[in-house]
Amino acid sequence: MVGRQWPAAPAGALGLGTAFLLAETRFGDSAAGDGVAQFAVGTMSEALFSAAMITWIVVAALCIYELQLRSGGMDRIQDAIASISGDPRIKVLLVAWFFALFLEGAAGFGTPIALAAPLLVTIGLRPVDAVATALLGHAVGVSFGAIGTPVITQSTITGVDAASIARMTALYHAAIGGLMVWMVFRLSASASMSSTAPGRSGLWFGLGGAAFLAPYFGLAVWLGPELPTLGGAILGLAVFAGVLALVAPRSKARVEASASPAARDDHALAMPLARAAAPYLVLTGLVALTRGVPWIKETLQRPAVEWVMLGEFSGSVEPFYHPGTLLLVAFVCGGLFQRTSLYGLASAAVAASIKVGPAAVALVATLGMSRMMVHGGMIDALAILAAAYGAGSWPLMAPLVGVLGTFTTGSATASNVLFSDFQQDTAARLNLPVVEMLGAQTAGAGVGNVVAPHNIIAGGATVGLTGKEGAVLRKTAIPCAVYATACGLLSLLMARR
Repeated sequence: MVGRQWPAAPAGALGLGTAFLLAETRFGDSAAGDGVAQFAVGTMSEALFSAAMITWIVVAALCIYELQLRSGGMDRIQDAIASISGDPRIKVLLVAWFFALFLEGAAGFGTPIALAAPLLVTIGLRPVDAVATALLGHAVGVSFGAIGTPVITQSTITGVDAASIARMTALYHAAIGGLMVWMVFRLSASASMSSTAPGRSGLWFGLGGAAFLAPYFGLAVWLGPELPTLGGAILGLAVFAGVLALVAPRSKARVEASASPAARDDHALAMPLARAAAPYLVLTGLVALTRGVPWIKETLQRPAVEWVMLGEFSGSVEPFYHPGTLLLVAFVCGGLFQRTSLYGLASAAVAASIKVGPAAVALVATLGMSRMMVHGGMIDALAILAAAYGAGSWPLMAPLVGVLGTFTTGSATASNVLFSDFQQDTAARLNLPVVEMLGAQTAGAGVGNVVAPHNIIAGGATVGLTGKEGAVLRKTAIPCAVYATACGLLSLLMARR
């Protein structure tokens, strides 16, 4: 994927085939002597089931995103955010931090960069700086992107409670996330961008960081993995805008919420903001009720679907408690609040399903490879190697493994698919706290987004940077290394407490 620039699906298929051959020829599959066919069927059944659970979330999140594009809700939200201040540096903070984090929490999978980078160019950033700033600005939220998909996936694979992983992952980001907003501030400063209050810009960026990170951590602790990024962005923006309105005069200057002003929908801009944000408000309410009210939570968790194959392979799901179900309810209810026709809802759903097709194929291949590595004994072998050579320093290395996974796959979710079992096994062999190591994996996977070639290429394409992606990587590589190292040091402290 990195050297040959292969798409994820064929690269995953090659990895799957290699894992199968190694499991059968070098390791000897561990499926209790069930044979080649049973091993292949069992591992791929687990992979297909896990892929379906993840795709359920992704399709539903993209349904809301497509609905927002069609209804004009996204234009209205963009316009509302961009019109909060006339100061270009504060607009950079609003777009690269709050708006990008909001999009990451709601949809993920590349949408923050695709929408935020062109907006940053219209504010005055050079294309290279715009893509780099958008990448850095959304990174803290990637671990809980698309309504918590990376953490939920990790929980599905390892069997560790998702709420516990969410709390630990959020702790890492809350402790060092200020580094990322500072890097966004420095990048906007190096871009020679003017400010109406240059002496106070740093204070505004500091307030913006705290306004997001405080509810982000609180939501992870109280409600689990679904809402930290989305809810943190909404609550943080409300606090920041409120303080800004009290302290600084509201400017009449507005930033165009699209790289193409002619494409803006004036009718959509007249939509009440609450109606424009209806799908996200409904989703926030649903997550708060189903995760925060014990009797509702227990009622929805009670119906469960479980399966076991050959005594070795298994899976389970709570369909009414699943985040994908909540997203679909929010999609339909939000569409009704926005007075969208049934045809409009259907067209959004079809567009989302088509868009997720290639990702679903890649996900099946990658999960298949992962499950074959687990059941074939390869993860155990890697964990033994890591335990032998990294005994004292593994907590420092754990986030870097997450970064590596995202760098090679372009996805924090895929990084967790590849390395969560490995992190869990290594932690067990080294007598390290498993939840802390899984949290470090997910935190590293999140920040790895800023150096993933896939994300840089896709973001560059939206602002005409094709062929100049290396310039973006040079701006994001050092911040990524600093952040991952800080996360590793914190992981080391957590492991020794």
